Amino acid sequence: MLGEQDPGHRHLFHIPPAEGGDHPEVAYFAGNSLGLQPRATRTELLEDLDDWARLGVEGHLDAARPWLPYHELLTAPAARLVGALPSEVVVMNSLTVDLHLLMVSFYRPAGRRTRIVIEDAAFPSDSYAVRSQARLHGLDPDSTVVRLHPRPGEDTLRTEDVLAFLAAEGDTVALVLFGGVNYLTGELMDMAAITAAGRAAGAVVGWDLAHAAGNVPLALHEWGADFAAWCSYKYLNAGPGALAGVFVHERHHGDRDRPRLEGWWSTEPATRFEMTAESRPPRSANAWQVSNPPIFAMGPVRTALRIFDEVGMPELRARSLRLTAYLRGLLDEVTAGRPLSVITPREPERHGCQLSVRLHEGNAGALTKRLRFEHGVIADARQPDIVRFAPVPLYSTYQDCRRAAEALKACVEENR
Repeated sequence: MLGEQDPGHRHLFHIPPAEGGDHPEVAYFAGNSLGLQPRATRTELLEDLDDWARLGVEGHLDAARPWLPYHELLTAPAARLVGALPSEVVVMNSLTVDLHLLMVSFYRPAGRRTRIVIEDAAFPSDSYAVRSQARLHGLDPDSTVVRLHPRPGEDTLRTEDVLAFLAAEGDTVALVLFGGVNYLTGELMDMAAITAAGRAAGAVVGWDLAHAAGNVPLALHEWGADFAAWCSYKYLNAGPGALAGVFVHERHHGDRDRPRLEGWWSTEPATRFEMTAESRPPRSANAWQVSNPPIFAMGPVRTALRIFDEVGMPELRARSLRLTAYLRGLLDEVTAGRPLSVITPREPERHGCQLSVRLHEGNAGALTKRLRFEHGVIADARQPDIVRFAPVPLYSTYQDCRRAAEALKACVEENR
């Protein structure tokens, strides 16, 4: 009944066949790792390939979607997705590359203000990136990078503890860089409050939105974040390794004193083919581009963004909360009496669509293999003890949630 009343948009996607269990299709809960393929992607990507075959180099201007300004097709929908002005957004590169390009501009340690604040459970790539940035400036990463921990016995950070740290030690902080939604716990950070506190302390505030873009509503311009970056292969469903997005607040546009790495695509389009020795960067996030866009990588991002434009984040967020509430209720029944616990915050305003389950006995990787091959349920393991279930509102169903809960119940024995 719930599925009939609230079907979502599953028909827009290819659902993989199940390799185990009693259903022809998988119950797919790994969209927080790699989203499913939209049915329109193949057709639209082939259209771009056909233009290359038909036109050769003339496709830059004469293709159905001309390649020279192709990246501009992605700008407005990406800006709507993250709550930004079109001038503040550009799609380019991959996530960690973009974070490095942004930190070249925005991590400028000086005097006492040298520290970088991240969450202790940051995704490893972010940890590696900020430590390497500290080393680039001749600083010791062990003392420069501050990792904020949850309170003893708790799994997630409290916003008040982040704000208290910034109030007490903000004059030593050059950069605050958190994940908008934590990859491990599924916690949705209070981005507005943390951004305000970081900027009030005199720090630059950036966000890694890998697990937030396409998952929760965002308002980057309104919140006043200095910069942000996100990938497109998780909730945005643009394919493995898909191009990332960048946000730079408009107050930084045209700042010639802020250093940036530059290249062919960093200059004004109108002057690009004058072949001058010096760049003329536009007053927009496009100034942070370096290389010309990979057209066939941009196509799936454009296709995916159109789905979000057509459906809308308010509708997706509402359905996400309904699905996660339903799944959590089922998990409450399963975890009671078993060596399992849900570590994702229960309050709706503190999570996206991911619910993380901790195993107190056994191994997460072994469990996800059983879920897949015995029950046709694909979830995501984070070793050694976390299994992540993400009921994605675009294509997950209530039946998927029930299948996941029943499979988990069958695979994990009750406490003896």
